[in-house]
Amino acid sequence: DGMASFDVVSEVVWHEVGNSVDQANREIKNRYDFKGSDAQIQQADSELTILADDEYKVGQALDILEIKLAKRGVDVGCLERGNIEERGGGKAQQKIKIRHGIDTELARELVRKIKAQKIKVQTAIQGQQVRVTGKKRDDLQTVISLLKDQDTPVPLQFTNFRD
Repeated sequence: DGMASFDVVSEVVWHEVGNSVDQANREIKNRYDFKGSDAQIQQADSELTILADDEYKVGQALDILEIKLAKRGVDVGCLERGNIEERGGGKAQQKIKIRHGIDTELARELVRKIKAQKIKVQTAIQGQQVRVTGKKRDDLQTVISLLKDQDTPVPLQFTNFRD
């Protein structure tokens, strides 16, 4: 009887983020309440900037974006919202970071939580993910249930199942 394993990851499908930003911008352009404004969402790698006339409109643009992301299967839990700031001409902007990957600190914390439960599995931190290995599928399921209950700074996904 061999070993079973899976990886704990926090991944973002970047082309879906791009598609969501495009769709949100299209909707903002066509919406009556944004008429005559330069409101838009700009993307530079993993950082988005929402530009709008005021704080309220920035919030509306972000709402539109979140709906588009969710529809395309991007977990909005990955968005780290900066403060709304003033920009030129008394208008407003907000920077949004798209967090991805499991950093060393979080990886160690997840490993600690798994070990504390005394489940018969091994854990290994590998780059931006954690591999969990065990003899019994049930033990792996228990680990997944445990991790799903954690409040983590990035959304977790469970991938690469091997039996």
